[in-house]
Amino acid sequence: MRKTHVAILVTFAIIFSSIATYTSIQIFSDDKTEIRKTEYRHLPNEFSKIEQAYELITKGYIENVDPEHLVEGAVEGMLATLGDPYSVYMNEEKAKEFNRSLDSSFEGIGAEMSEVDGKVIIVSPFKNSPAEKAGLKPFDEIVAVDGQDVKGQDLYEVTSKVRGKKGTTVSLQILREGLSEPISIEVIRDKIPIETVFSEIIEQEEKKIGYITITSFAEETGEDFLSRLNTLEKEKIDGLIIDVRGNPGGLLQSVKKIAGELVPKEKPMFQIEGRDQGQEQYFSKLAEKKPYPIAVLTDKGSASASEILAAALKEAGGYPTIGETTFGKGTVQQQIDLGDKSHIKLTMYKWLTPDGNWIHGRGIKPDIYVVQPDLYHVHPLQIDQPLSKDMNNGQVKNAQLILKSLGYEPGRVDGYYSETTETAVKRFQREHNLPDTGIINEKTVRKMTRKWLKPKEKKKMTASCKWPCDIFSININAQGSIEHPQYQDKRWGDLGINKDCTLCVVLSCYS
Repeated sequence: MRKTHVAILVTFAIIFSSIATYTSIQIFSDDKTEIRKTEYRHLPNEFSKIEQAYELITKGYIENVDPEHLVEGAVEGMLATLGDPYSVYMNEEKAKEFNRSLDSSFEGIGAEMSEVDGKVIIVSPFKNSPAEKAGLKPFDEIVAVDGQDVKGQDLYEVTSKVRGKKGTTVSLQILREGLSEPISIEVIRDKIPIETVFSEIIEQEEKKIGYITITSFAEETGEDFLSRLNTLEKEKIDGLIIDVRGNPGGLLQSVKKIAGELVPKEKPMFQIEGRDQGQEQYFSKLAEKKPYPIAVLTDKGSASASEILAAALKEAGGYPTIGETTFGKGTVQQQIDLGDKSHIKLTMYKWLTPDGNWIHGRGIKPDIYVVQPDLYHVHPLQIDQPLSKDMNNGQVKNAQLILKSLGYEPGRVDGYYSETTETAVKRFQREHNLPDTGIINEKTVRKMTRKWLKPKEKKKMTASCKWPCDIFSININAQGSIEHPQYQDKRWGDLGINKDCTLCVVLSCYS
């Protein structure tokens, strides 16, 4: 590569990141992002320092260096100084990998990953994906892939290692909140279809409740949502649940299309704020609210575009959000082709809620807080030594939670290996043709893990899942507490609602 060509590429990157008038981005274009180039007056004075460094390295360094690597390093270095994990440089190979993730399907584990404070974390596993089935959770940090430390590697380097052919296995070393040591999780890669909208009707107490899950916001998500909503409305639904738990986000255009059919036009659905452009508000054309109540389910894996939808429904629609505080990503990125098949994904806007709130780093607090039970946080059991009576540690606690989830009552789930826990272990061992020693050894661990990871039948709602309050008729005060004579100033979490009853919170189940 000639020096003049290198200089042009470096100059382009500098100008792009420092002169806002250099490009004009169409956020809601149906086509790919367009860049309209304009004339610029002169190069920044600082460029001479970069040119001098380039000359010094190429001519004076003890070994030969690849000019392209120097250019890429310069661009990556500029982006790194922003301290923004969402603004990244992608060379041709990484750009191809990123664009493949936007195809109708790809082969991998099925999880949205991000880089936060130099660490690669799981934002959320996709619904019914190998990652979800293997037990990966939001905010899991990936520290090694197939035994290789990934410290210091960027998001796309780690992503390329995690992806692979269908049927192959990848071993991930995971650091998880609450655990002092990493755990190993093996995931069998599969073909991951990008089907983003699922719907069904749940009949409860002679009511028809529409239930729509959105797993991410892809190009066709808006149209798919409207089609499924139309089908549900033809069935005369009495209410609608929109589930964006574990939804890592996606295209802003899809959110705009969905919110436009649910949020009335009195308030903006969301607002976009650029560095120099001020705030721009986006309104729907909907004259009035739907004739049925709506509720939104969120958790800490709900990020970015899913937060835009949740905030629109909450603040502009007046609909309750239920679950946990969301991830907290309040910025919008644009992907720009640098002309040589490499790309920059740059944060160019922040988005604000209808009321003008910026939720970045804070998330959206639910109106009704429902925390996931301990069973939700169970991870594959790994032991350093056999577990036996009177031991007390986190491995015992995890084993107790797994036993409980499999129907073997351990008596307690606080990490103390009690006599009741020993009895539960012996029963499990007898029923699975293992010596009933009451000691959890490697053979027992493998059997318990296989049994626990085996797909379970979807539970139907039963009388034990009923509660006397109706989310569609109760009032929620400013603090998110329930105004109900029997449960005054109580939160749903205080009522002991567990994972299987999350929908019961929304549907209302009368006693």
